Amino acid sequence: MSQLSFELQRHTNTVTSREQAHVTFWRGSVGQLGQVELIVPALEIVGVREPRETMGAMVTGENIPMSSFKSIRYGGRPRLAEGKLNVAGQHASFTRKTLRMSRGGRALKIWAVGREYRYREEGNRRHHVLERPEPRIVMTRSSASDPKSISGTAHGAADSVDISLAILFEGVYTRNLSFRGALISAPGRILDGLASL
Repeated sequence: MSQLSFELQRHTNTVTSREQAHVTFWRGSVGQLGQVELIVPALEIVGVREPRETMGAMVTGENIPMSSFKSIRYGGRPRLAEGKLNVAGQHASFTRKTLRMSRGGRALKIWAVGREYRYREEGNRRHHVLERPEPRIVMTRSSASDPKSISGTAHGAADSVDISLAILFEGVYTRNLSFRGALISAPGRILDGLASL
């Protein structure tokens, strides 16, 4: 793949009772990979015995490996803290440096399926980049909080695992990948921590 552009459109389920969860998903065609969906919250990846605050995001599709992320709910999405990441059926890990001030210094370092990635905010909170040595995937949300569309452009030798991971993190609360975003979201995260005591 030299360059591939795609766009996912937002859809929501119809909630008919209080017992039903409001689920949002973004769906679209991604080149030869066919139809791809990002689902938030992904109810099927959160166990019945897990805390009620746990929320998941998941990417599925015709020819794309399933990726999922689950953590404590924040702002309608799972947050990075205490998150569990799975890519192509394998556990993956990630770290970030919370005390750095630059976007590059605050980037996530992700280790998945034998590869090392960096995921960072670029420009503003609607633009993100997932990269490894050769491929680079630039993601853009139509709005920061509840986008009607999520678009991406894959550059270089990006494959289905790269695209799955880039789409997945659009369903995760990543506002604190910038120093300003971390300052803005800090009071809410502190109050959430106090509420769980």
